[in-house]
Amino acid sequence: MKIYYKDKDIAVCEKPCGISSQQADKENMISQLEKELGCTVYPVHRLDITTSGLMVYALNKRSSAMLSDIIARGELQKEYYAIVHGEIQTQGRLIDLLYHDRIKNKSFVVETERKGVKRAELKYKLVDVIEQNGDVFSLAKIKLITGRTHQIRVQLSNIGHPLCGDGKYGARDNLRIHLHSAFLSFMHPVSRKYLVFSSTPQGDLWDMFKITE
Repeated sequence: MKIYYKDKDIAVCEKPCGISSQQADKENMISQLEKELGCTVYPVHRLDITTSGLMVYALNKRSSAMLSDIIARGELQKEYYAIVHGEIQTQGRLIDLLYHDRIKNKSFVVETERKGVKRAELKYKLVDVIEQNGDVFSLAKIKLITGRTHQIRVQLSNIGHPLCGDGKYGARDNLRIHLHSAFLSFMHPVSRKYLVFSSTPQGDLWDMFKITE
C-alpha cells in the first residue's frame, strides 16, 4: 500500500485490488492504515473491492465531517482508467437510470424512474487500443459525474463494452476487474489548499497500453 500524502487530518493512499476499502472484510484498508499510521482512520468514500487506486481517508472526526460535506457537494473529483472489451468510441457521455438490487448486489440500467432508481452520469474518452490473441481491448479514461454503486461497470457494459475480468457485467472472462482510480483532486478540509493526486495502474494487461496522460 502506497501513501501519497499524510498530515494530522487526512491521508491519501492507493488501495490494492482485492482489499476492502472499509471494515466489511477481514482484509481491509482501515485496519492496515491504522496499523501503519498509528491513529484512528475514518472512511469517507469507498471503492469496490475489485477496484484499485487512489482514496482519501480522514484521521479525525472533524476532518471526517468536513470531507463528507465536500463529497456531498460533489467537490471531490475522481477519474478512472478502465480496460474494456472492444474498441470504444473516441469520447462520449453516458446518462442512465440505475437500480441497485441489494440482494444480488448488482446494478441494472432501467427505463423509468421508480423507488430506488437513481440518475447516473459519466464522461469517457479513448486513450489507447490494442489487439491481443485476436481480441480487441480499449483503455478508457472515465470521469464520474455521479457516484452510484457499480456505475462504471454497468454503464460501460450497457453500451457493449464490459470491463475486462468483469463476468458479473457481461465480460467473457471473470478474473481481475481492470478498473483503477487514477486521479483524485479536492480542497483540503482544514488548510483549504487544493490537492491533486495521480496514480498509474501497472501489471498484466495494464502494461500493454500506452498511458500518456
